[in-house]
Amino acid sequence: MKKPLRIPDLQARKARGEKITMLTAYSAWMARLLAESGAVDLLLVGDSLGMVELGYDTTLPVTMQDMLRHTRAVRAGAPHALVVADMPFLSHQASLTQGLRNAGRLMRCGASAVKLEGGQGISPTVEKLVSAGIPVMGHIGLQPQFIHAQGGFRRQATRPGEERQLLADAAALESAGAFAVVLECVPDEAAAQVSSALRVPVIGIGSGPHCDGQVLVTHDLLGLTGSAAPSFVKQYAALGQTIRAAVDSYAAEVRSGAFPPSRKRQEKDA
Repeated sequence: MKKPLRIPDLQARKARGEKITMLTAYSAWMARLLAESGAVDLLLVGDSLGMVELGYDTTLPVTMQDMLRHTRAVRAGAPHALVVADMPFLSHQASLTQGLRNAGRLMRCGASAVKLEGGQGISPTVEKLVSAGIPVMGHIGLQPQFIHAQGGFRRQATRPGEERQLLADAAALESAGAFAVVLECVPDEAAAQVSSALRVPVIGIGSGPHCDGQVLVTHDLLGLTGSAAPSFVKQYAALGQTIRAAVDSYAAEVRSGAFPPSRKRQEKDA
């Protein structure tokens, strides 16, 4: 098994030009499979679980209890992985004390680091968490927790003023101590500017090839979300079709009496 990547290794990865891979995990069995592959550097317990696991239209209904439960499950399935857990909607905005408390709860459940959405406005929280020994990953560009304020799931930083703000947000997160930044759904050129401006790794999702790494929702790349997957996703498998075919075969055999076989037939086949 490949040696797990640790947070101090990430900056060296960027300096060497080695791409970083991150995928989401929400359950012990999926975390185990991803860890066993040896190909994934970081596991993200994303609040995207609200949409792909719980059936919500947005990530906003996801609670701290949801995140604690799924973080604990992912850690159980991948004991040695670098696990990043999302801070859900309104879990840190009320006060620095609230943010520190909730981030600490995620760490106690097995997270190696936490991820916060936002730019300059959350830099005091990032600094507070980092000073307490809690590693923080930032998240800018399209921010699902800001979906209503940003006008829906649409590409961000498409105008010069927005590009300047994106760079300012990225710089603020780095200055506050974030060890990496997720950059979601921005133009390739803007992503290239952010990646070159920061010393810490920039991990893209729907932001083109110029980032230092990439992250996808595992359900999307495995073909488990069907037409709901974003347009930038590449589907590497069609497990949704495979599952449906397997269920159809099982149901047909039950109805025909082929499954389960009789004991005499099992003995004869053996």
